Amino acid sequence: MYQFSRAIYRELSPLISPAPGVRDGHSEVLRACESTIERLATDRHYFARPARTLFNDIRTNFPIGVQPRVWNVVSVYIGAAQEWLARQPQHGYDINGNPLECRATTRRGTPCQRMPLAHNGYCPSHQHLAETEELELELERSMAA
Repeated sequence: MYQFSRAIYRELSPLISPAPGVRDGHSEVLRACESTIERLATDRHYFARPARTLFNDIRTNFPIGVQPRVWNVVSVYIGAAQEWLARQPQHGYDINGNPLECRATTRRGTPCQRMPLAHNGYCPSHQHLAETEELELELERSMAA
């Protein structure tokens, strides 16, 4: 997964010019890229806008004139990382070797221990929760328009 964060950093590193008071913009950009990609790999169902998050974290390290290019680089590579993650088969473990679990909780408040489906992170018993999330997203989009 780190090939994505390193690719973002490599493409953006010549453009870095840190803001006043920032000691090392290069390490800050690299750290932000790596943490975003790691969160995307481990918690992508709860990471709503990873490209926007990364851009907001690193944009102070770039002059205003190159920020559109920074946004373009970030959005392209984050999109590629999301596509790559979606194509990966699930074997019962996440990228760090932890067993996958359903995103839902039981009536007793403990996490559901069943294996989730790849497309939404819920087990077959909790698919109805994914449908309600989709309805909420559509409602938010219609209210924002």
